[in-house]
Amino acid sequence: MSCADPIGFEALVAYWLDELQSADAQTLEQHLFGCRQCAGRLEWIAALADGVRAVVRAGALGMVVSAPFVEAMKRAGLRLREYQLEPGASVNCTIRSDEDAVVSRVRATLSGVERVDVLHRVTIGGVEQPEVRVEDVPFDPATGEILLIPPAAALKAMPAHIVRTRLVAVREAGEAPIGDYTFMHSAQ
Repeated sequence: MSCADPIGFEALVAYWLDELQSADAQTLEQHLFGCRQCAGRLEWIAALADGVRAVVRAGALGMVVSAPFVEAMKRAGLRLREYQLEPGASVNCTIRSDEDAVVSRVRATLSGVERVDVLHRVTIGGVEQPEVRVEDVPFDPATGEILLIPPAAALKAMPAHIVRTRLVAVREAGEAPIGDYTFMHSAQ
């Protein structure tokens, strides 16, 4: 049987993350109890969340995440190290063997920005690696920050290095830099 009024993916994720207002959550729950199709999609989201959680715990995945995602990581008992940088700033940083992840909160003026790409360039032992571009990352203009989580397992295995990160606003007319950030990582 198909659903006449399926619940959207974003609403199901918001429900799963407990981000809905109480009345909206109750309405959604009533629908889920009577709709096998939407309940199945919610089960898929739950399984996906479990998989993401396992990959994050293993430190095998780098991500750009939301503030509620970081809070969920904390509630799940993950040990996080956090850094907050303003545009043009640099920070000495590291990750210890007993920590699960590093969260870099890069601040920027994001009002009026529709799309943000993140460019990373790593320098190890004076040798600059090819630039990596992450396109169309999630962000909330109201908070003025983008939350970056590098893959912890790779970070723990790396020697001292420097990561130069640039945020760019992507528009039809071209790109405009938003902010530059430097992470000077020391190995533990």
